[in-house]
Amino acid sequence: MPPAELDAVVVGAGPNGLAAAVTLARAGLSVRVFERAPTPGGGARTAELTLPGFRHDVCSAVHPLALASRFFREFGLSRRIGLVVPELSYGHPLDGGRAALAWRDLDRTVDGLGADGEAWRRLMGPIVSHARSLADFTGSQLLRVPADPITAVRFGLRALEQGSPWWNARFAEESAPALLTGVAAHSILPLPSTAAAGAALTLGTYAHAVGWPVPVGGSQAIIDALVADLEAHGGEVITGHEVRSLDELPPSRAVLLDVTPRALESIAGHRLPRRYLDDLARFRYGNAVAKVDLALSEPVPWSNPALREAGTLHLGGTRAEIAAAENAVTRGRHPDAPYVLISQPSVFDATRAPKGRHVLWAYTHVPRGSNVDRAEAVIAQVERFAPGFRDTILQVASSTAVDVEAHNPNYVLGDIASGEPNLWQLVSRPVLSTDPWRTPAKGVYLCGASTPPGPGVHGLAGWHAARSALRHEFGIRRAPDLSPGGEHG
Repeated sequence: MPPAELDAVVVGAGPNGLAAAVTLARAGLSVRVFERAPTPGGGARTAELTLPGFRHDVCSAVHPLALASRFFREFGLSRRIGLVVPELSYGHPLDGGRAALAWRDLDRTVDGLGADGEAWRRLMGPIVSHARSLADFTGSQLLRVPADPITAVRFGLRALEQGSPWWNARFAEESAPALLTGVAAHSILPLPSTAAAGAALTLGTYAHAVGWPVPVGGSQAIIDALVADLEAHGGEVITGHEVRSLDELPPSRAVLLDVTPRALESIAGHRLPRRYLDDLARFRYGNAVAKVDLALSEPVPWSNPALREAGTLHLGGTRAEIAAAENAVTRGRHPDAPYVLISQPSVFDATRAPKGRHVLWAYTHVPRGSNVDRAEAVIAQVERFAPGFRDTILQVASSTAVDVEAHNPNYVLGDIASGEPNLWQLVSRPVLSTDPWRTPAKGVYLCGASTPPGPGVHGLAGWHAARSALRHEFGIRRAPDLSPGGEHG
């Protein structure tokens, strides 16, 4: 075997791949990142998708984990880039001009939920007050004893309740259950289900505890900060370079792959034992998204004016309506009245569009592998809660699930979670192991969203994989200082 040219090679310059590279470089190692696309970013790119001067987030737009993720806390992300944190974390329009509102202020949210306000406080309050413990518990693999078992138990009991057929037992009206279901539907899972409820409680906790920030300049700002830190510590990123086999890479002591299990088998299968490959083959990819980006002449004319203050909105009506739409997707159908996830970043960030103009970002869920354009269904659902919306549209860019995968192969069949985040696949992601980032092949690690803690722009999968590689390949047990101006900074 030739001597190592580098200490570590990372394949994939998404948030997790770059988090891994930064962690390794901060430990004093030589690191090179290869990225197939012409620009780094993965699920956190920003580009002009409709008209000149209108900057749209290509995948993720709002980042509930940017302030909660332990990696980003240690990296000091909020000190490196501008983050606007709306007072209204998310809103949920209902027919007749009504709306349920999740403010960063839990008391204000409770006050707006009428008869169900105190039920919301009892549900969310005990975990909101321990949000840091919750973030650290859900931010790693679950096969471990939590540092704060009381919070973990409280969280688990609430997830079991809200994931069961009795999920409405504590509520008397429509607003509060709709507010929670809009967040649960982020998971692209059947409703109700325990994993979807866990996602709702986790994201809902961050909405009240720290807020859901919008990066100034777009999600690309997060990537640019990671790349800048990597390069400042001697690392490099090579774009436009697709890796098809480990044998194509320069010699190194560790290889970290920000890819899915399907791609891992293709790239490294010849070095992996059959039993492990069989386990990877059982990993299941979930349903998908269709995306719609719009350039607008003015802000969305929501029937309820308060919604203009929301960074994120969940459209689809009542809890029952959203569950029906999401369960139709599970059965392989495209619902007539879909659940739609909306972000309106230009309301908070003037860099996103020409003066007086706006951008709107939207996802809706579709069966895996769908080639159906859902722009009209999305526009109709916005029009339902914002009459006159059609008149504000200047240009539309629409992507089917097939298009989403073509843009980023980690989104298999349009699955932006890189593997269905059901309860089993949160515990066994992609295999059942106390160190799921480390593969049986010497020096080969998996560091993408198909490993714990799963989907989201948080960098944690890469951080955990890099720490595993530091221990096993380099004998470094102390995690490096990641802070701006920290050790080696």
